[in-house]
Amino acid sequence: MLKSNNENLKQSNDNEQEDNSNNTQEQEVNTASAFETGSITVSKDGHFIHCLTIIGQIEGHYILPSQNKTTKYEHVIPQLVAIEESKEIEGLLIILNTVGGDVEAGLAIAELLSTMKTPTASLVLGGGHSIGVPLAVSCKKSFIVPSATMTVHPVRMNGLVLGVPQTLSYFEKMQDRIVNFVSNNSKISDEDFRKLMLKTGELVMDVGTVLDGEGAVQSGLIDEMGGLCDALDFLNKTIEENEI
Repeated sequence: MLKSNNENLKQSNDNEQEDNSNNTQEQEVNTASAFETGSITVSKDGHFIHCLTIIGQIEGHYILPSQNKTTKYEHVIPQLVAIEESKEIEGLLIILNTVGGDVEAGLAIAELLSTMKTPTASLVLGGGHSIGVPLAVSCKKSFIVPSATMTVHPVRMNGLVLGVPQTLSYFEKMQDRIVNFVSNNSKISDEDFRKLMLKTGELVMDVGTVLDGEGAVQSGLIDEMGGLCDALDFLNKTIEENEI
């Protein structure tokens, strides 16, 4: 009898050590993933939420200098597909601190986010400028901290630009795509958004508007003021409601 009890105790200790080892390995994998891809999956009350960061400049068809902090759209898009198809991941948190970048790449990511069935939330920290605006409004619910800012301005292009009607038409169509997307995925009207884009006197040598956290919410661009806990609470609540 004593021998049997000792064997059970040993087995229990072995199982506990194995669980601790698995937890340590899982933490190491998550840490490595955070460093390599800027993303991590966390679990709470049996719910798995994936956190994906979009920071720096959004890199599109052209490779930016190595000293630039970038988010590569060819890395983000496969992650979004994997998250949508995952049986374990039940929610997605997008954390934004971006100066903008490639318009088509940013809009492509935003379109994917807006069509996901997985519950999504965005949180703007620091800045959600330029093409970061469509990214911020693309999720089911958007949050912004009080100290963050968002810059709204017309579409701009670097490099050689031909001053011909076709170029102006291209700019106008691209701008219309952005305006329509933002107005369809937020509470701001396309007319009010265009006014913010074309406002003069606020940006030095440029047109546009800089909104702080409160201004972004008041304009209808962002849903709610809040931080990390608010975004996670929204996702957990949505996940639980979907289970009913």
